[in-house]
Amino acid sequence: MKKKLLVIILSVVAVVLAVVIGVSAFFIADMNGGKKGNDIEIEIKQGTYTAEIAEILKDEGIINSSLGFRVFAKLKKYESKFKYGVYKFNTGDSYDEIANKLITQGAKAKTIKVTIPEGTGINDYVKNVNGKNVTVPGIASILEKAGVCQKADFIEALENATLDSKLLSGAKDKNTYYKLEGYLFPETYEFYKLDDSKAAAKSVVEKMLSETENRITDDMYKKAEKLGYSMHEILTMASIIQMEAGVDTNSLPKIAGVFYNRLNSPNFATLGSSPTCYYGDSFENDDERYDTYKAKGLPPGPLCSPGIKAINAALNPEGSEYFYFVTDKNGKFYFHKTYAEQNATINKLKNDGNWIYEYFNK
Repeated sequence: MKKKLLVIILSVVAVVLAVVIGVSAFFIADMNGGKKGNDIEIEIKQGTYTAEIAEILKDEGIINSSLGFRVFAKLKKYESKFKYGVYKFNTGDSYDEIANKLITQGAKAKTIKVTIPEGTGINDYVKNVNGKNVTVPGIASILEKAGVCQKADFIEALENATLDSKLLSGAKDKNTYYKLEGYLFPETYEFYKLDDSKAAAKSVVEKMLSETENRITDDMYKKAEKLGYSMHEILTMASIIQMEAGVDTNSLPKIAGVFYNRLNSPNFATLGSSPTCYYGDSFENDDERYDTYKAKGLPPGPLCSPGIKAINAALNPEGSEYFYFVTDKNGKFYFHKTYAEQNATINKLKNDGNWIYEYFNK
């Protein structure tokens, strides 16, 4: 009996030793690096903890064990020395080589300042303004022209983005042409100038999504719930309001009130927003699902990136009895209760040479 117990104990010890030796060999091999392979450029953001850096290195294929690198950094007392910035690592780098770069080469990359205007969509689109075609550049084109990344890489980064937050979980509607349309906050950014377009695109998407996450507060979610809408629907409404308003941000709450009045009225079969007519044409095989003269209710998702004023207008519409509005060529808004009043103003604007109209041109 004692002999059997001794055999069992020795067997367990042997297995444990084998596991320990195997794990140690794995960590040592990873720590020492190997044959030089691919160069990979990544961004470490300001405030990123060592544990997060280790996960980024592992996800990018630079190391095999995030735990191993964390233990190494702790033993070497490197944790507080790592800097943010853009780095170029090699898949054959040792832990010492990686740590040395993180300590000595941070925050040296050049940046490119890029402004994404409020109301900008992901794609370019063409609208017709009083007989003249006007191309409105999308975010993808703006980034490419600025030299940040290629259009195709930006679109790929959008498709591969992780939607695991409270806000982004609402972007999973399969009926949208781009799941993250409307979730990329319009702002002036400084993006790192990376040699790798794909890495740059991934960094841009993460930064813009993070900005939106920071702008949407808990109070906004409560207001959306009180109105009976999801945040995805609020962003959709905000995008329409933004495109309608143009430069007149003071009229945003009143425009919002008109559209909510239409949605809640039995006299309006559709929302009837002009910008929604030409948005879909920037996509092949568009089935007019965004056209609110034909499709009922709100479109499947946002049509552009709305600014914070438009989002707040969608959450805080101005109460009124207006169901119509029109603008003159200077962008001034005229609001009306009836279609007859609307037509009277349009005729006056035409007679005064003050009429402007945007329409979709097939």
